[in-house]
Amino acid sequence: MNEVFDTIIVGAGAAGLTAGIYASRAKLSTLILNEGAVGGQMVLTEEIANYPGVPTTKGYMLANNMKMQAKSFGCKIKSNVKIAKYDLDGDIKTIELEDGRTFQGRSVILTPGGRPRSLNIEGEDQFKGKGISYCATCDGDFFTGKEVVVVGGGNSALEEAVALTNFATKVTIVHQFDQFQAFKHAVEEAEKNPKIEFVMESELRGFYGNGSLQKVSIEHLPTGNRSELTTDGTFIFIGYQPNTEDLKEVIELNNHNEIVVDADMRTSVKGVFAAGDCINKRYRQVTTAVADGTIAALSASDYLRN
Repeated sequence: MNEVFDTIIVGAGAAGLTAGIYASRAKLSTLILNEGAVGGQMVLTEEIANYPGVPTTKGYMLANNMKMQAKSFGCKIKSNVKIAKYDLDGDIKTIELEDGRTFQGRSVILTPGGRPRSLNIEGEDQFKGKGISYCATCDGDFFTGKEVVVVGGGNSALEEAVALTNFATKVTIVHQFDQFQAFKHAVEEAEKNPKIEFVMESELRGFYGNGSLQKVSIEHLPTGNRSELTTDGTFIFIGYQPNTEDLKEVIELNNHNEIVVDADMRTSVKGVFAAGDCINKRYRQVTTAVADGTIAALSASDYLRN
């Protein structure tokens, strides 16, 4: 007979690993099922300099420390698995893998994470973490005294562009349309900032450099003309995708496909919690994921006791 865990955590990013630490330290039998590499978005971050109490560290090192800490409390981790089916109704939840294995738990914490939308153009994968970033809060200070490009025309793009002027000497916003989709106040704030320039009706076509990003190719859409812009970094803000494609028929999602939770990280299904970049929230940082994972584990523990 298969072991029935007290809690099964889906995902091993910052939220999932934190939930694993708290749940297993509370003496709950805990299993983490992870589809990719342990660490989630952390392992894609070259340096993390704003994690409280921790000097600048590599993302993969912080992820590894979290993993080892969770395992030290007895948390079991199974990586590189593919989930085929969820059955989350009832007191015992079942998760089936594509290889036929099934795991059961009295509670489930969903932390599948998310991913920034990509441009999917030449050089993007090559220069991720080497000049290309999707988080100004995380990486802005690495570009102090340098020139950067921001891609996008929504609130996030314009607000982050303004924030980047605290570090960069010049910020060039590249947007595909002739006007922005952001709120009026965000547009006005960007337009009055002397460090910000605008390249409208244009899209990036490629990233180029030697080891690190050095220039981008830009196409002016009405004419088709292409030009190159020398830059030290590019920040891409064209949206965010939660990894919830397999949960649409399982749990309540909002119109952005984010899992709907309350303040205690409870979902629409009894005994199922969610945390991290997959939930409905504004800010996505390692620290906010850690906070979410903490709350989810404590809520799951409380649920099991009662």
